[in-house]
Amino acid sequence: MKVLVVGNGGREHALAWKIKQSPLVDKLYVARGNAGIWQIAEKVDISPTDIPNLVKFAKEEKIDLTVVGPEQPLSAGIVDAFLEEGLKIYGHKKDAAILEASKVFAKNFMKKYNIPTAFYETFDNEKEAIEFVKKMGTPIVIKADGLAAGKGVVIANTFEEAVDTIKDMFAGKFGEASKRIVIEEFLDGEEASYIAMVKGEKLVPMATSQDHKRVFDGDKGPNTGGMGAYSPAPVITPEIENEILEKIMYPTLKGMKEEGRELCGFLYAGLMIGSKGINVLEFNVRMGDPETQPIMRRLESDLVKHMLDILDGNIGKVEPKWSDKWSIGVVMASKGYPGKYETGKVITGIEEAEKDPDIVVFHSGTDIKDGKIVTAGGRVLTVTAVGNTLKEAKEKVYKAVEKIHFEGAHYRKDIGDKGIKRLENLNG
Repeated sequence: MKVLVVGNGGREHALAWKIKQSPLVDKLYVARGNAGIWQIAEKVDISPTDIPNLVKFAKEEKIDLTVVGPEQPLSAGIVDAFLEEGLKIYGHKKDAAILEASKVFAKNFMKKYNIPTAFYETFDNEKEAIEFVKKMGTPIVIKADGLAAGKGVVIANTFEEAVDTIKDMFAGKFGEASKRIVIEEFLDGEEASYIAMVKGEKLVPMATSQDHKRVFDGDKGPNTGGMGAYSPAPVITPEIENEILEKIMYPTLKGMKEEGRELCGFLYAGLMIGSKGINVLEFNVRMGDPETQPIMRRLESDLVKHMLDILDGNIGKVEPKWSDKWSIGVVMASKGYPGKYETGKVITGIEEAEKDPDIVVFHSGTDIKDGKIVTAGGRVLTVTAVGNTLKEAKEKVYKAVEKIHFEGAHYRKDIGDKGIKRLENLNG
C-alpha cells in the first residue's frame, strides 16, 4: 500500500521511520518533510497546510492511507477534506481538533465535564486580565487561546512579567492566536504526557512519556515546543494511570461525543501530577514532539495495522506491543531558540553517532544545501537511545549528542534526571 505522512518535524520523522517498517507498506511519501525523512520517504513538495493540493496528490497517486503529524492541518480541516473525497486518513476532524486549537474551548469543556484542571478565567481585554492577576498573585500561567507552536504559554513569576506578557499577547505577539487569552492558577508537581489512540468512546493507550518544556536545565527559561523526553514515565504508576483513564481520558471521549465532536486519532493529555492531584494542563489532538521519538523507539508492533484497524472500526483488536527497554530523546536546538535563531548551519557527525545500533537520530528542522545537511529550524534534531535502564539510555544518548556538531547547537544536559531520581527513591 501507499502511505503519505503530512508534516515536517521530528514527530513526523519518527512516525515515518515506524511506518516504513510495516510489511503492509510498499511506498512512503512525505509532505513536505525534512532532510532525515527524505532518506526514507519520497518528498512531496506541498506544504502540510496546503489542503487542496494534498487532496489532489492523494487522489492522483491513489494513496491508501494518510497520517497527519502536526496540529495546524488538523485544525484547518484536512481530515474533513480527505474524507469528502473518500480518502482514508488518520486524524481528527476540524470540529474535534478544536480541543487543541482553542485553549478557551478546552478549559470550558473541562469545566463542563468535571475533568480536573487548574482554576482559570478567559479574557479578551487587557485591563480585566491585569486586574485578575492582581487578585490572584504570582506565579501565574498565561496562555494564548489559539495555536502558537508550543510557545503560547508563559509562566509569569512576577506581576511585572505577567503585565508584560498580557500586553504582548494582546498586541499580537501570536497574531490571531492571542486575541483571547486564558489565565490560570500555577500548579506545582511533575509533568507527564499521556497519549492514546482513540475512536469514539474507545481508546488504546500508548506508552507513557515525560516531556521537558523549558529551554534550560532544571526547567529554567521560556517554554519551547519541547527539549527532550523519555519513556516510560516513572511518575505514572499503575494506580495513577487508572485515575487518568477514569477521570480524564474516558470522560473526554464521552464529552466530545456528546458535543457532536467525536474524536478519531491520537489524543494527548499534558498532565501535572502534584499536590493538587492529577490535572490537565492541555489537550493535544496529535502525538507530542519530542515524545513521539522515544515512544516509537519502544513500539514493537505494526503502527500501520493499528491505524487501519481503528479506522475500520476494529479498535478492540488493537494491542500495541512495547519493548521493556527505556528510551530517551534529547533535542538539539539552534542558538537563540525559542527566540530568534539563524539557519543554514552545516550539521556533521550524525552517521558517526548512528554507528551505535541503539542510537537513532530523528530530524526536525533540517534541509539539504549544496549536498550537505543544514539547520532549518529552531529544533534541529532529536537524538534517541534505548537502554536496559533509564540511566544507561541517558549515558548512551549524551555520548551520541557529543558526536554531532553544528554552530551554536544548544541542548539540555538533564533529560532523564527526574525519572532516574524517582526510580532511585523507589528502590531505596
